[in-house]
Amino acid sequence: MRRISKLTRVAVGVASLGLVATACGGTSGGSGSDNKDRGLAIAYDVGGKGDQSFNDAAYSGLTKAKDQYGYKTADIEPTEGETDADKEQRLASLAKQGYNPVIGIGFAYGPALKAVAPKYPKTTFGIVDSVVEGKNVASLVFAEEQASYLAGVAAAKATKSDIVGFVGGVDVPLIHKFEAGYKQGVQDTNPKVKVLSQYLTQTAEEGGFSSPDKGKAAAEGQIEKKADVLYAAAGLSGQGVIEAAAKAKVWAIGVDSDQYKQAALAPYKNYILTSALKDVGGAVYALAKSVHDGKPLTGTQTFDLKVNGVGLSESNPEYAKIPGLKDAVNKAKEGIDDGSIKVKTE
Repeated sequence: MRRISKLTRVAVGVASLGLVATACGGTSGGSGSDNKDRGLAIAYDVGGKGDQSFNDAAYSGLTKAKDQYGYKTADIEPTEGETDADKEQRLASLAKQGYNPVIGIGFAYGPALKAVAPKYPKTTFGIVDSVVEGKNVASLVFAEEQASYLAGVAAAKATKSDIVGFVGGVDVPLIHKFEAGYKQGVQDTNPKVKVLSQYLTQTAEEGGFSSPDKGKAAAEGQIEKKADVLYAAAGLSGQGVIEAAAKAKVWAIGVDSDQYKQAALAPYKNYILTSALKDVGGAVYALAKSVHDGKPLTGTQTFDLKVNGVGLSESNPEYAKIPGLKDAVNKAKEGIDDGSIKVKTE
């Protein structure tokens, strides 16, 4: 298995997963498997499929790989209150069945993947949002702070009350990156704007990423304090933030997927100003393609603004109508790209 000794940037588009396709063919199975017709498998994070955000972005990559290569795929839901041992069993089962690659969607799969990957050396494993060392492991990580910085710029331009909000799902380092970038983007654009921050829970097990009711309550509290732009980095819980914003007729900023385009959020779309994009689907597809091509990616794969691994959506027509917003965001993109803007991660 080829080991990449340094960070490798894989150019995946945010708006389109337009990687070059190759001829269809079988994939190699896991250790001890005779299955040759099974390809990509993903194991979802909390919230599961249907979150209109993080997990659904991963599913879009699986769908593209399935359509491209015509092989069998699998996507497995988490269970409530599951342990690392449950995650280990899930990943091992997929590898035994011959799926390759097998990807854990979310940092919670770190301990399980570290335990399972060495046992199945013929299988390529991936993990999103965490770094796990291993000869057959690809760590798919993102510059979330960069997309969040752009969201902060947009919020500072859109606010009329000079108060904006941030709702984080769980108080963990990954979500701190979202908050740090957002706050910096706001302050660099307009130092007079105040940012209200709130985390829903201390642990994922408490439902911070999977409880729209918690997100809605947090958003309503910030709206009462005059916040008129709310950015949620909270997975499924973010739907509650968007609902509350729409009810109060203030702006919401989505996350991970372009939430303006999500069918389940259509009743609220007019109040989704933009979304901080994170091309999880592109990363998932990139790993599947590398395995299919016989050159599996391993090591740390970094998806940032330069390779369109993160970004900001412009789907809502109102985005272009707010004075100075689009120009300010474009200027910020240039600054991040050329290094004149250093975005904080905490």
